[in-house]
Amino acid sequence: MVLLPGVTHFSQASANSDAAGGTPANCSGEYACSEGVVLPMWNPQNPAVGDKVARAIVYFAALIYMFLGMSIIADRFMSSIEVITSQEKEITIKKPNGETTTTTVRIWNETVSNLTLMALGSSAPEILLSVIEVVGHNFEAGALGPSTIVGSAAFNMFIIIAICVYVVPENETRKIKHLRVFFVTAAWSIFAYIWLYLILSVFSPGEVEVWEAVLTFLFFPLCVLQAWIADRRLLFYKYVHKRYRTDKNRGIIIESEGDAMFTKMDLEMDGQGVNSHTHPKEALDGMLEGVEEGGGLTSEQDQEEEARREMARTLKELKQRHPEKDMEQLIEMANYQVLVQQQKSRAFYRIQATRMMIGAGNILKKHAADQARKVVSCHEASGQEEDPNTIYLQFENSHYQCFENCGSLKLSVGRHGGESGCTVKVDYRTEDGTANAGSDYEFAEGTLVFKPGETTKEFTVGVIDDDIFEEDEHFYVRLSNPRIVHRAEVSILEPSSITSSSSMVGSGISPHIPPKAALGSAHTATVTIYDDDHAGIFTFESNSTRVSESIGNMQVKVHRTSGARGKVAIPYHTVEGTAKAGEDYDEVSGKLEFQNDETMKLLNVKIIDDEEYEKNKTFTIVLEEPILLEVGQRHGDTNDNKTTVGPEDVSKMGCPCLGEHTKLEVVIEESYEFKSTVDKLIKKTNLALVVGSSSWREQFVSAVTVSAGDDDEEESGEERLPSCFDYIMHFLTVFWKVLFAFVPPTEYWNGWACFFVSISLIGILTAVTGDLASHFGCTIGLKDSVTAVVFVALGTSVPDTFASKVAAIQDQYADASIGNVTGSNAVNVFLGIGVAWTIAAVFWKTKNKPFKVDPGSLAFSVTLFTIMAVVCVIVLLYRRRPSVSAGELGGPRTAKLLTAFLFISVWFIYILLSALEAYCHIRGF
Repeated sequence: MVLLPGVTHFSQASANSDAAGGTPANCSGEYACSEGVVLPMWNPQNPAVGDKVARAIVYFAALIYMFLGMSIIADRFMSSIEVITSQEKEITIKKPNGETTTTTVRIWNETVSNLTLMALGSSAPEILLSVIEVVGHNFEAGALGPSTIVGSAAFNMFIIIAICVYVVPENETRKIKHLRVFFVTAAWSIFAYIWLYLILSVFSPGEVEVWEAVLTFLFFPLCVLQAWIADRRLLFYKYVHKRYRTDKNRGIIIESEGDAMFTKMDLEMDGQGVNSHTHPKEALDGMLEGVEEGGGLTSEQDQEEEARREMARTLKELKQRHPEKDMEQLIEMANYQVLVQQQKSRAFYRIQATRMMIGAGNILKKHAADQARKVVSCHEASGQEEDPNTIYLQFENSHYQCFENCGSLKLSVGRHGGESGCTVKVDYRTEDGTANAGSDYEFAEGTLVFKPGETTKEFTVGVIDDDIFEEDEHFYVRLSNPRIVHRAEVSILEPSSITSSSSMVGSGISPHIPPKAALGSAHTATVTIYDDDHAGIFTFESNSTRVSESIGNMQVKVHRTSGARGKVAIPYHTVEGTAKAGEDYDEVSGKLEFQNDETMKLLNVKIIDDEEYEKNKTFTIVLEEPILLEVGQRHGDTNDNKTTVGPEDVSKMGCPCLGEHTKLEVVIEESYEFKSTVDKLIKKTNLALVVGSSSWREQFVSAVTVSAGDDDEEESGEERLPSCFDYIMHFLTVFWKVLFAFVPPTEYWNGWACFFVSISLIGILTAVTGDLASHFGCTIGLKDSVTAVVFVALGTSVPDTFASKVAAIQDQYADASIGNVTGSNAVNVFLGIGVAWTIAAVFWKTKNKPFKVDPGSLAFSVTLFTIMAVVCVIVLLYRRRPSVSAGELGGPRTAKLLTAFLFISVWFIYILLSALEAYCHIRGF
């Protein structure tokens, strides 16, 4: 661009000297400005130098502002495309054993969507500019539209790929995953420009016939069809078993043909054969074996399992790196990392780049924060609310214990909830368990009366003692028939019983609803009678238990049954199983000392939390033979009966012994909260939910809200405060954002309403932008072909540049960053030029006149671009060699610098030669 003023200045003299020598008309130094499609000319046409500079500044500023508006409406357009192409359907897969499973597949094939709607979305301004220019200028061929398409293709092929090669992190590489599709689209993109040269300069020089224009357009569906065939491998793998595979990064089931069989060529083309240490025949045998076993679902399960384990590792690493952060922040950071690593479409990267550029914030971070809040809220237990008008009656404790010589036992019943100014009654009654009424305890029944204001009542049950050794026994006490007996009336004589209506309303009790009485959850109490004539039997509650690895300190109950007399020590120790001491738990050993009348002790074992997604490791706690340390006194006796242990004492009172469960197998499982968190995080995120909108309110709120944008240095998912640049870009673009908030939300008509309205608005803005660019070039003395190649192509490609840069850094493959460049270049020609020239050719055919197109600069630019594009594609493929870079993008620093320098130099050479040819400094066609 720095050289352009010199080129234009030099062209004035050369054009005048060449005029007498038969210089073509397009080399004339006279530049007559023409009326625009929408904008009229700024008269007078030949102002003074100062006015011309002012006009150029106004035109240039307006052009930049229109490019911002086009980027924002293109963002809405791409959002609709992402929603449309993300639509899914459920399919039923039948396994060989007859079992059926339901899974989700995308309706749109990835390759087809990339070459149709995605390409249309990213290239809509260039395509519409070409069509509007032809229609708006009375179906005469223009230079701005076709030159913009070629210039945009050059910028995409050279500058964008150069940036993508360089920005990949050090010592990382990115390969094209769908190499077959890349070959097809690259061949079509080069053929498209060769075809342009043929119809401009070979078949019918200076004229485009109807069949040429129509065929140019028809190449578009042929290109899509061939790319789809290459993706599905239909021609070579037509009879191969159809399978469904899980895309690890998206979490989406992708329908594919021939995935079960690979030839050597297939392995190499997919990038697996070059660096693989597995022989192709072994890989083939393994795949065939998987097919014979039926299914292919094992590999899918393995991939899903690996995704879970990877997420578990991510959460663990984040927790270690950021111990000060709470769970919600950690989940937000992990979710952001998942979203960053998830494979995305080109539309998504385009939307993300545009929104970060205009101060609308990082959509991934916003979504990650929302998801983290949802995950944490799911873990919070929400208790059921009790009826505020109901009085609940229940035992204060559901379990009671006593020794058989205690005489009697007091049980407490509590009252809560409802109105306190009521008299409530409830019946109680004992019921036999292993203990029998009359021999072990005294039968009891009665009615408890709670007067207004009373919250607790007690009653007594008698316990019968004997000198016979027996097992521990229990009986039940049940509450029944709760009822309201009397509701206190408002009385001057009894002010303490008054319940004001205001107090009832304040406590959530309605004065118009009569109170009710009901039993609470603890309406049955279990009473255990311990024998006091024996030292006891010691046992665990069961022979196995399961604990979460996040429990920290595990407490195990050791029970003393059938007696509790005397002081007894129980040795214990842990034994390794699949769980290892020091790695999964802390090894412990020692003695538990039971005092006289003590019936239960807690044994503590520390469980080490290493945050594994799935864990099932075991160790054992072993109780050894109990040791009687001291003969205890009977419950209720004096200390005179307390003696040291002797052989006769032991034989008299019954020696302590081990019970049924002397070994407790502890199974350490993964944390339920941790596992459920991982499960929620690995679930596929339909990116249409991230970029789409559900209401006009949401769109207007987003339009007037400024958020943090650029986050290249940020690893976490936490949202930052907006920077100064974010505020500046927001205020520069707030007009466009509010205006385009009127576009229907993407949720309407599955995105199609937003699609049609957005493309209509893009057409209007494109018409204005084309006129501004033409008037700007005319003002500073540039031809439309040069203005298009330099300014218009650059302005329309800026969002794609940022999108490809982010895709190159975040995506593990090169398809989203450069793989779609070739497809877009081909679609630009077939749609942009094919549609425009078809309309014009048919129009002039109806008038029996030819459609004239001057090959001149366009044919030269096309030829120049084709040669350079072939060189660049060869360089990219050469970089796939392991000895060079092992991938199209990234690699060693030297290789990156050389490739980027080569591609940028090629673009500058293309611009310079195109400008020189346009001004006839070098001979064109």
